[in-house]
Amino acid sequence: MIPLQQLLKRLTTEPREIWGDDSIAINAIEFDSRKVGPGALFAALRGAVVDGHDYIDQCVAEGATAILCETRPKTAHPAATFVVVEDSRAALAEIAAAFYRSPSSKMRVAGVTGTNGKTTTTYLLKALCDHAFLRCGLIGTVQYELGDETIVASRTTPESTDLQRMLNRMLDNGCKAAVMEVSSHALIQHRSRGIEFDVVMFTNLSQDHLDYHRTMDDYFEAKCRLFDVAAEQRTKKPVAVINIDDGYGQKLVKRIEKKMEVVTFGFGSRADFRGRNLRAEVQGTHFSLDAEGRQYLVRVPLIGRFNVYNALSALAAARAMGCSLRESVRTLADAPPVPGRMQPVPARRAFSAYVDYAHTPDALEKALETARELNPRTLICVFGCGGDRDKAKRSKMGAVAAKLADMAIVTSDNPRTEDPAAIIRDIEAGMKGRTYEVIEDRAKAIERAVELAWSRDIILIAGKGHEDYQEIHGERLHFDDVQVTARAIEARKPDHLNRPQ
Repeated sequence: MIPLQQLLKRLTTEPREIWGDDSIAINAIEFDSRKVGPGALFAALRGAVVDGHDYIDQCVAEGATAILCETRPKTAHPAATFVVVEDSRAALAEIAAAFYRSPSSKMRVAGVTGTNGKTTTTYLLKALCDHAFLRCGLIGTVQYELGDETIVASRTTPESTDLQRMLNRMLDNGCKAAVMEVSSHALIQHRSRGIEFDVVMFTNLSQDHLDYHRTMDDYFEAKCRLFDVAAEQRTKKPVAVINIDDGYGQKLVKRIEKKMEVVTFGFGSRADFRGRNLRAEVQGTHFSLDAEGRQYLVRVPLIGRFNVYNALSALAAARAMGCSLRESVRTLADAPPVPGRMQPVPARRAFSAYVDYAHTPDALEKALETARELNPRTLICVFGCGGDRDKAKRSKMGAVAAKLADMAIVTSDNPRTEDPAAIIRDIEAGMKGRTYEVIEDRAKAIERAVELAWSRDIILIAGKGHEDYQEIHGERLHFDDVQVTARAIEARKPDHLNRPQ
């Protein structure tokens, strides 16, 4: 139980109005009206579909003693105290941090933002921090690891109250560090507000989520919020770790270099953590690292140039968090696999199959280029695009697949409420003049790819990665690319090692 007035002291912007007694004690903070009970503070948030203000009467009836809102309701509720603010989400984040007694101030925290590479970077950084600090928490697209418990992720970056609760749980479970993905949606919606970061990281920026952000400039500004807010922290002096090879990364460096310490990574000569002499193999990648005036030979059990970027960022971030660089290089060689990120499918065949989350034009291009580095005789790509998302990227993904794959099979991804055939037609617009197949049923598309593959071929199944479902007309049906591909390979009749002439 914490007095409401104590929580309100954390707000950086004074409430427009407080209607009622602010000395009451609060025992919980909720933004979901279904979870409200006696003694709770209910935060009325405005969403794209639902407005929390419509549920205020219900929450007061359920026993909520405080309401955080942007407009005071017309109905009088003497049993509850109303705190009227300009932005409920921003205020909620600051109140949540105060309610859970700022857990991020008691541990080392790294936040990663960017279009691609966030998940892999956080997995690598967690492995390095686990080695150095014994236990590190993780919040991201695949799952939330809170020390001694793991939760399947519902979204990349949870709402602010859930974030603070998870960080507090990590502390209770003995975590001394935490790494987390910070999405652009979360930054716009202030979900990470109130978290005190030791390191803030930028991987890259390419087209995605323009259905939400509208323009690339708006998308970039959303990403910049992580660094702008971190630069204003009072209790910590965070380090920014930025991909200097990326054009937007270069803009970000210029924007913040006078506000906070910046460490860059990349392959160019200007990078503080510079990768060179990359050598990719089926089992992993070797490269040379120039950093802090010394050279290191690094092995990461992931394939591809883009994963070297992820490794460089993780090494730079770990160093900024106080880890030994030499120990981090050694630890990286035994880093765990990342679910759905160029994940090999077990196959007793002379060809190889990989599942990857690539769902943007840039990510698909990098995944196909990585597969091409392994020198396949034929590169087969199965991919689709999600429904109810950025439509402008569909034809671009089609163009990438048509250009870089020897054989492309266009299929369904997560159509959500859209017609899968309509999504496929959008993809096909970028594939004119190229040879490809359309098989709407994703399982049959994968089976077709396996049927086409022979000795030294590579199959890339792109778009869903770690996801174990397909979302169709609001329903989630079980579907796991790795499992489906493995079954298709197992079911294929014995074949010769060489392709028939």
